[in-house]
Amino acid sequence: MNQDRNSSAVGTQPGWGQSGNIEHAARTDMAARFASRMFGWMAGGLAVSGVVAAAVLSSQELMLGVFEWFRALLIVELVMVFGFTALLRRMNFATAAASFLAYAAVNGLTLGLVVSLYTHESVANTFFVTAGTFGFMAFLGATTKRDLTSFGSFLIMGVVALLLASVVNIFLHSSAVQWAISGLGALIFTGLTAYDVQRFQKMGYMGFHSKEEEGKVALVGALNLYLDFINLFLMLLRFFGNRRN
Repeated sequence: MNQDRNSSAVGTQPGWGQSGNIEHAARTDMAARFASRMFGWMAGGLAVSGVVAAAVLSSQELMLGVFEWFRALLIVELVMVFGFTALLRRMNFATAAASFLAYAAVNGLTLGLVVSLYTHESVANTFFVTAGTFGFMAFLGATTKRDLTSFGSFLIMGVVALLLASVVNIFLHSSAVQWAISGLGALIFTGLTAYDVQRFQKMGYMGFHSKEEEGKVALVGALNLYLDFINLFLMLLRFFGNRRN
């Protein structure tokens, strides 16, 4: 009787393969929830930037103020991004979320001024092209079985090169260099979209020690994807945008 009862109990327990499948399914679901949270914050950041940019476009006085302080605002944006990354561990989630949205608002100011140089139709067309490209590359990054880590290292080096070239071109004022920067930049940020999605999806799959940690990493991912989208949009706008006369 005992032998039969024990044999029956063993038969109802999942084997190693079944247990592994259950764990994989649970982690996949956890990664999907994390990705949803990350993309939600990214969308929130884009929405804040869009609202602020629309406010700049609708106010001549505000636009003149942004124009006057444009370079200072660019420096503020850089400080905010590096500060967010450096101080994230010391922040609680609420402070980190507020910092991310504050950055999106400041970026909306400069974005509004840049967009004002182009026709509404070309801006809208470029936005849809950017959204389509971003969506496709995000899907590719989430579904491909290929490890994109080596590509990511190369692409990050490309971003550094773009920054250096942009600084040099401030003094050269070369339209050819600017076009080259825009073309390479579009390719780099297209690739970074897939890389960042895969990178943060892996983090979601591995899990986090606490909800607080999960939330802050979701904000970091949202910031990275936000920057990929905005920079891709700006690079493509130089190609597809029609400047106002």
